[in-house]
Amino acid sequence: MQTMEKKTLSILGATGSIGQNTLDLVRRNPADFDIVALTAFSGVELLIALAKEFKPVIATIGNEELFTVLKDGLAGTGIRCTAGEEGLLEAANEPSDMVVAAIVGAAGLRPVLTAVRRGATIALANKEYLVCAGDLMMQEVATHGATLLPVDSEHNAIFQVFDDAAENAVSRIILTASGGPFLNRSVESLGTVTPKEAVAHPNWDMGAKISVDSATMMNKGLEVIEAYHLFPVEKHQLDIVIHPQSVIHSMVEYIDGSTLAQLGCPDMRVPIASCLAWPNRMRTPAKKLNLAEIGSLDFFDVDYTKFKCLQLAKDALLAGGAAPTMLNAANEVAVAAFLDKKIGFLDISTLVETVLSKSDMKEPHSLANVFEIDTETRSLAQSYLPKA
Repeated sequence: MQTMEKKTLSILGATGSIGQNTLDLVRRNPADFDIVALTAFSGVELLIALAKEFKPVIATIGNEELFTVLKDGLAGTGIRCTAGEEGLLEAANEPSDMVVAAIVGAAGLRPVLTAVRRGATIALANKEYLVCAGDLMMQEVATHGATLLPVDSEHNAIFQVFDDAAENAVSRIILTASGGPFLNRSVESLGTVTPKEAVAHPNWDMGAKISVDSATMMNKGLEVIEAYHLFPVEKHQLDIVIHPQSVIHSMVEYIDGSTLAQLGCPDMRVPIASCLAWPNRMRTPAKKLNLAEIGSLDFFDVDYTKFKCLQLAKDALLAGGAAPTMLNAANEVAVAAFLDKKIGFLDISTLVETVLSKSDMKEPHSLANVFEIDTETRSLAQSYLPKA
């Protein structure tokens, strides 16, 4: 059996689904990991409980109004407590072997960049970082000698079967998509979809925002943009296929006609473990794949008319410049409005398309530009929401 050297971990977004799955693996392998930093945005009681269990050096709550609760809850433990964006940056800068980057949305961009600039290994669970600032982020990774390991099941699958020594022999990367909860519903019926229906993913247990993105297939569009930055391929070499069973997590096609795929039961602990143990492997409690029991695997072309968000994402990738940053910002506003029942499900793509068509923002040349574009786009998107 392979043996691992003990690693120190920082988990940015410890109370979300990725953070919780990561900590489940740490619990099962206590001799292999020490926790250095834990952060959460508003789940302060869970953060307190996790900090008492794992005894990190630093615990950070993103919502500054909850700092006193965190500090009082951890009084006498010796754990350093911080809050707000500066606190998140402090947590990201705390020396550790690996940073699990699982803060939802663009809010995690600065903390991840902080970890990149200290040359850390980043287990990247948030695709928005590379969507918003892909070129700039990858430049920083190269400059500071950081390492990015993809946690997303699709990108982790590609990572496992992509031959870095023969990148010129790759003809296509094929990302698989479950199709979400509305794969077999007509577009006409989606106008009455409720938030509860949209977050009910058939295969994966994810947070509300990511689940809605899966239902609109914006999630897959963001993954295509992320894949473009993570792997040395051209934009036209990225394809998508619907695969409802979520058994094949993605594929790499080579010029000789070979297609390599990574398969597994849908359990996020598998790609997380791939990153935690890299370059080795570790045991997980995930169910082992039984193809005879599954019986058959299905594949379908994408209906871009029904899943308009996916087409918008592909268009943004081709357009480049500020378009991917704007796409992400407008989508975050739209999804939040849908979850708050301010707009309908089909209005998500309409709002994103409207915002993208109404702006002439220039290509970002610095991370400061990225944040400016993000802020301006959010403001523009908010202006199209129904007034209370």
